Amino acid sequence: MRKIRVVLARLGLDAHWRGSIVVARALRDAGMEVIYLGNQMPEAIAATAIDEDADVVGLSTLSGNHLELAPRVKELLRRAGAGDICVVVGGTVPPADAARLKAAGVAQVFGPGSSLKDIVAFVSQAAA
Repeated sequence: MRKIRVVLARLGLDAHWRGSIVVARALRDAGMEVIYLGNQMPEAIAATAIDEDADVVGLSTLSGNHLELAPRVKELLRRAGAGDICVVVGGTVPPADAARLKAAGVAQVFGPGSSLKDIVAFVSQAAA
């Protein structure tokens, strides 16, 4: 059976790295294959997700660029015929923004204090 493949990136020039590294390790420890990109723009994230045959794309944001860049990732995936790749966002996202992200196709938003167990469970379910 193939491992769940997750592409994980920080949106744009977001310099906050700790949360994305912690999530990457949790997913890896749960048996998933994690392709960690660090800081990337939507075009590179979507292209990598397609090239790597990702099941899920995880986007980390703390710099406020999520309303522009996260929907762009989802749109690029759709345009490339890969709209079935699940996109999740983690970081500091106000509740009103979370609703807008979900309306744009983001499957889930994990804010500060989200448990690693919940993130792993959601990614596992989304990739099934």
